[in-house]
Amino acid sequence: MTTDSRQPTADSPLQPWLDAYLEYLATVRRASAHTVKGYTEDLLQFQRFTESRAYACWTQVNAYDVRRFLAERMAEGAARATVGRKLSAVRGFFGFLVARRLREDDPTVGLRAPKLHERLPHFLEEDEMTALLGAPDLSTPGGLRDRAILETLYASGMRVSELTALKLDDINAADGTAGLLALRVLGKGRKQRVILLGEEAVAALRAYLDGGRPALLAKREGPDDGALFLNRFGTRLTDRGVARMLHKYVMLTCARHGISPHALRHTFATHLLNHGADLRTVQQLLGHVSLATTEVYTHVSARRLREVYEQAHPRA
Repeated sequence: MTTDSRQPTADSPLQPWLDAYLEYLATVRRASAHTVKGYTEDLLQFQRFTESRAYACWTQVNAYDVRRFLAERMAEGAARATVGRKLSAVRGFFGFLVARRLREDDPTVGLRAPKLHERLPHFLEEDEMTALLGAPDLSTPGGLRDRAILETLYASGMRVSELTALKLDDINAADGTAGLLALRVLGKGRKQRVILLGEEAVAALRAYLDGGRPALLAKREGPDDGALFLNRFGTRLTDRGVARMLHKYVMLTCARHGISPHALRHTFATHLLNHGADLRTVQQLLGHVSLATTEVYTHVSARRLREVYEQAHPRA
């Protein structure tokens, strides 16, 4: 079975309420741009499927239709996580319709997403992280920037999107106490949270602000927009730019595959737990809404404890 690449009919009677839900998702629920983009793609695909069944109203869709839609995605080879996201998008949309009394029932009630294979997050060992932090050439503006980025990601556990969104004003407004720097960042769902930076990260940031950023900014055409981390053209560094930079240094130091900027977030959490931090504290530092999301790191930490025990205990 092949993926239907047709565009939904422009004047489809199904379109207005789909548009209304996506607007609600972005403005009322304040979902991230990434979430809105993913849900838009999923729901447009569901609309194409619905139109192929000659439905003219969302009230005609039933539970069998939703199951069929998901089954076709699985047959096309979509990952279980992708199918689960599509179900979440469709479920959210029908919940929206029911709440506005546009239909009486929710056809997604009782439907479950495919069970995901448990995957432990990738992370770096402490010696690998130390080598990574020491890799940038501090005699260059780019090296100063890269060191500041790596130190900031590892010290704070922030998401790469939070890092690239940082502005100079965020640093200027930060609260510095006892060698720590407390930064306010806008995380998932546009929720503000406080992250902490230790002495090493603060020193790397200062070095970058003194010697790295001014040199990069000099290559910019136009006024300074206040972005904290700049690329070689003097404009805001992107998430993809951070990923490319990290890959370069990982290949130079430990040649580990699967180490993305998000893996440094995993590394931050795992190292905290390995050194005795409690789960609630790690949850708050990561900005997780649910403790269950943070609990995956206890499996990583427990695995590491077993490895150390087996290597070190004479009767293991």
